[in-house]
Amino acid sequence: MFHIDSTLFAPWPALAGGVMIGAAAGIMALVGGKIMGCSGIAGGNLHDLLEGIPTQRWRWSFLLGVLLGTLGWLVLRGPIPGADQPLSWLAATVGGLAVGFGTRLGSGCTSGHGVCGIPRLSKRSFVAVAVFFTTAMLTVFVTHHIV
Repeated sequence: MFHIDSTLFAPWPALAGGVMIGAAAGIMALVGGKIMGCSGIAGGNLHDLLEGIPTQRWRWSFLLGVLLGTLGWLVLRGPIPGADQPLSWLAATVGGLAVGFGTRLGSGCTSGHGVCGIPRLSKRSFVAVAVFFTTAMLTVFVTHHIV
């Protein structure tokens, strides 16, 4: 039976976050002509990003905004719900590598394909998001019912 833990269920902050992500994606597309995909922004041309080439300032601004947004949440609201769940360094490392590999394999991440690709009716993004969500559901099923 499906059950939502009411202590972790927070629809209003989730809605506000979704609106902010959608607005940021729209602003980036309309003002800067850029697609807001986190994996592409963070890992686009890593050499240029690390060299600090002036044309990459928008990438640094985006990454700084992600960091400051997280810190702002922690200051204003406290710990992120569910973040106190134990996770070994090995699990975190393997998970991070799997996500990095998947974003390269899928030519983007959920934010790029889901938030920016689907609204542009990209067939590749529809397929990518279907694969992302199917994989996520299978992972949850395996970790909660088999392992």
